[in-house]
Amino acid sequence: MQKLAIKGGRKLSGTIMISGSKNATLPILASTILTNKKVTITNVPIVKDVETMVNLLKSIGSKIKLDKKEKIVEVLNNNIVKTFAPYNLLKTMRAGVLVLGSLLGKYRVAKVSLPGGCAIGSRPIDLHLSSLKKMGAKIKIKNGYIVASAKKGLKGCLIRFPKISVGATENALIASCFAKGITKLRNCATEPEVSDLINFLKKLGFKINLFGKRGINIYGFKKLKPVTHKVIFDRIEAGTYIIASALTNGNLKIKNINPKIISTEIDLLTKMGVKIIKKKDFVVVNNSKKIKGINLTTQPYPGFPTDLQAQIMVLMTKAQGISNIKEKIFENRFMHVSELRRMGANIHIQGNNAKIYGNSRLNGAELMATDLRASVSLVLAGLVASNRTIINRIYHLDRGYEEIEKKLSKCGAKIKRM
Repeated sequence: MQKLAIKGGRKLSGTIMISGSKNATLPILASTILTNKKVTITNVPIVKDVETMVNLLKSIGSKIKLDKKEKIVEVLNNNIVKTFAPYNLLKTMRAGVLVLGSLLGKYRVAKVSLPGGCAIGSRPIDLHLSSLKKMGAKIKIKNGYIVASAKKGLKGCLIRFPKISVGATENALIASCFAKGITKLRNCATEPEVSDLINFLKKLGFKINLFGKRGINIYGFKKLKPVTHKVIFDRIEAGTYIIASALTNGNLKIKNINPKIISTEIDLLTKMGVKIIKKKDFVVVNNSKKIKGINLTTQPYPGFPTDLQAQIMVLMTKAQGISNIKEKIFENRFMHVSELRRMGANIHIQGNNAKIYGNSRLNGAELMATDLRASVSLVLAGLVASNRTIINRIYHLDRGYEEIEKKLSKCGAKIKRM
């Protein structure tokens, strides 16, 4: 099993190109099942979850080609032969459940394994299933699989989500594209990745309108057409490297982004004392010497993202004063804290609240990654720790960060894969 070794204490300096968004690519790939026209997706991140989704689509009959060098996926779905998504392809990737909406919407039947992914709380899929049931699907859970059917097809209806969920919004959105009549989704997630999915579906030929702040109306389609679509940048990767520059008092240029999309993160980091210069498609982070503690609460977009909570916690351990984090998206998302404590961080947890005492001296240690974002927070800690840090189980990292050790090494970090 591969590990990362990091020798801390080096400032980062240089340019980092941000990859395309994994969390936008996965639902877009799942939704290609809806069309038998050729689809070309560009700016695709070459990470494990994307490769798993490609293999999942191949398993059901998609003709699909992943060009890793050009970061392009070409898909042609004119010969879907299965409506079955097996456990071995969904056990490590939660987004695999999004093929449920595609298969059920178009083929009126689906058998999809209950998903895996990061171990950060229960993350139930009841919101996914209840919305599909409202559209007329009959669903049962049998031997670890979701078995769904809608013999007469799905029917448009009003669906109001009891809580905001990105995955449930995406699954209902995809499924409703072939529903009869108008589907009205309310209290939807509005993350940029959801917006990217909507833009892709509209390019295909589906009629979709936004309604108010958190509403989406889906009207079906007249004629589908072949499309080329560029995936948006990965805002979580961008935030991670901004924090990395601030932590090491480095000088990084973060390119291939839209700073407006991450304005919440930039504003909060600026309040902490991080020096960020914003341009049209990049930011420069430098001279962040005096970092101050701050209080934050994770929220659905446009609030501060839960996927950056672990990373900013590392920055808080080096800040002046006390910081507080209230985690409101997932329970059990402080699994990285025990490893940070082993490095010398002073962090107290009570329920979904964390109190972080600043000015901690972090020492290198052998660590265990528990999920995708926790693993990258340990990388950040290793960059500023004394001595050597070893991170085990980095397959979590490979699920969502493209060539992280190469990007960091290029900017002066002493990091290598073992």
